[in-house]
Amino acid sequence: MQGEKGIIYFDNAATSYPKPRSVFEAMEEHFFDIGASPGRSGHRLALAASRIIMGVREELAALLGVNDPLDIVLTKNVTEALNIAAFGLLKAGDNVVTTAMEHNSVIRPLRELEAKGVEVSVVPCSLLGKLDWEAFIGALKPNTKAIFMQHISNVTGGMMPIAEVGKIAQAKGIVFIVDGAQSAGAIPIDLQKSNVDIFAFTGHKSLLGPQGTGGFYIRKGLASKMSHFACGGTGSRSEYEVHPDFLPDKFEAGTPNTIGFAGLLGALRFLAQEGIANIRAHEEELTRVFSAGLEGIEGVSIYGNLDATSKAALVSFNIDGVSPSEAALILDEEFGIMTRVGLHCAPLAHRSIGTFPIGTLRFSFGYFNTLAEIHQGLRAIAEIADRFKRATF
Repeated sequence: MQGEKGIIYFDNAATSYPKPRSVFEAMEEHFFDIGASPGRSGHRLALAASRIIMGVREELAALLGVNDPLDIVLTKNVTEALNIAAFGLLKAGDNVVTTAMEHNSVIRPLRELEAKGVEVSVVPCSLLGKLDWEAFIGALKPNTKAIFMQHISNVTGGMMPIAEVGKIAQAKGIVFIVDGAQSAGAIPIDLQKSNVDIFAFTGHKSLLGPQGTGGFYIRKGLASKMSHFACGGTGSRSEYEVHPDFLPDKFEAGTPNTIGFAGLLGALRFLAQEGIANIRAHEEELTRVFSAGLEGIEGVSIYGNLDATSKAALVSFNIDGVSPSEAALILDEEFGIMTRVGLHCAPLAHRSIGTFPIGTLRFSFGYFNTLAEIHQGLRAIAEIADRFKRATF
């Protein structure tokens, strides 16, 4: 895939780039040849739009190991999905357990609910971002209603033990919500074999789709125990003045981003063709080579686990003598390397790994990155490190 010429894009954990050509082609087809809204009319164009939306559900179900595509709810992003889960499940007097590595998409809704009487327990994590198991078990209470936990950290790339946590949650009757923003499309996932009750995802990261797309899987039977986040038109049961209570309509009020989901459908078909295992193998190799090279550069501090087989394709680090923001500016202006800098919308995570308040430089790789680009990135970092080392003498 060709992105902008003259740049190296290492910010895929924020938004993947470039996108597969199938994304553009699917969006163009919808824009020029369909254009209608799904579920709102009976003519051929509306039916074609409906097939796009159902196609997205079917492809996501196949990708995530979900038996019924109607258990996939579509939203505009993972943040909306996590808000639906938090505000739909929790009420005053409930306890919710989460971790000190979470993104603000989890922490901020929970803090909002805390102000309304929900008790929030944040489990500490180590300097490597690993869960403190003893503290986690101790945080579970008789009134613990839910556990919110990321699958993969957007700061360190470390993976949380969701299989083990899911077993504990199931045994105790606690609803388990997983933030899959960094894992959906990046690693093989089989929700049918897990004990995850809600799995939230976004379309514009490793799923390779456009912004404005996302959603969540919800276990059968759980929706009846949740309030809906919004109500309005759904194209179904229009004779009633109350909102539908069945999936997915219960959580899908209003006209969807059909052109965005057309693009996501194109991306999902590309992922199915390429194979998640093949994508993972390539990104793992990029991460392994980059991490090994980074360890050999004097003046670089690396954060989190460096084992490429047990983390996502991202690495956070700092260079002695230069702030992350200045280093990122140099990488952009002098080397054409796009990266992410700062707190990554995860201040608690940076407190955990000891990089608050300045944050880190984060290089995150995607399927279209190459080993040649990795080596270019390493040479740039080595040059910057050497420059600032000499400046201190």
